[in-house]
Formats: sequence, C-alpha cells, structure tokens
Amino acid sequence: MSYIPSDTILSQLEALLFLQGDILSYKKIASLLSLSDEEVVAACSALEDLLSNEKRGLMLVRTQEGCQLATKSSHADLVESFLKEDIKEELTPATTETLSLIAYFGPITRSDVDYIRGVNSTFTIRTLLMRGLIEKVGQEGHSYVYRVSADFLKTLGVSSEKELPQYESYRELHKKLFEQEETSKEQSDES
Repeated sequence: MSYIPSDTILSQLEALLFLQGDILSYKKIASLLSLSDEEVVAACSALEDLLSNEKRGLMLVRTQEGCQLATKSSHADLVESFLKEDIKEELTPATTETLSLIAYFGPITRSDVDYIRGVNSTFTIRTLLMRGLIEKVGQEGHSYVYRVSADFLKTLGVSSEKELPQYESYRELHKKLFEQEETSKEQSDES
C-alpha cells in the first residue's frame, strides 16, 4: 500500500517551502516532517498535483536535491510588473535593516539574518538581490550565503565593507551574539 500524505503534511510542506524561499532539500523535509524518503517523494508529488490546479498561482519546482515554490509562468506579466514597481520604490525599513545586517555581518546566511531580525527575510533578501545591492556568494550547508555587491559599495563610495562607519565594533557585536548562541545551545544539549 502506497503512502498518501495527509492534508496536514501537505500544508506543513507548503509552509516550509514558503518560509525557505529557496530550494529546501528532501533530506531536510524528511527531518522536519518526520517522514521517510519515500513519504517525502509522495508528499512532494501530492503538493505538486494540488498546485497544478489552474486556480492556484504557485507551482512546485523539483530538482534532484530538493524543491521550492515558484510563481506560475501564466502570471509572469503580473509578477514582472510588481517587481518593476517594487524596484522603483525606496527601500523599506525592513530592506534597509536587512541590507545593514548583510553589510556589517556578511557573508551571512538568510537564517542568521532571520534570527537577528526575528522575522522571515526571504522577500527582503529577494528584493535586495533584484536591486543588485547584495549577491549570493556560495553555500553554507544547505543555505545560501549573502554579501553586499560591488554596486552597493560603489554607491556608498567605499571600496570595502571595512570602510563602513563603526564596522569593527559591529563585527565584534556579531561575534559575541553568535558565541552566546553557541554557548546556550551547548548548555541545553548537556541538560
């Protein structure tokens, strides 16, 4: 008898993919949802079928490593129009905050930005990428690592992040923050 994922599993999978923004590995999905490899494949297939309904605006993109949500190509004109308008607007407080964190603490993963801000930063990072203010510079585990772009530095008239105001003091704050986090994790693991 083949596995049929529950509505709860499908809804949890959709929520995880929305939060991730980028590709979420099948291994991570299995771990987070307590599913076997075969159950993950079945859940992804079921979600893909669910999203294939023409009334849905999203689709599931699958690779060998994992999957992610994306907008359907039938909405390309709307998405392009939205993105062009978004790029024309001034930076919001959220994008400014995120850009500052990446400038002072980068290269940094999105999950670390989320941790510091206390909210999901997927869309603000996507906006900053589209504006050319930040760039992906590799991966740390299954997460992309971001830093400010050369265009960002050029716009500010500096040649490197180290020339930003109070750069060293913020780097030291960042180091202390994550050292405290590691100490807290080690202490909770020992309990």
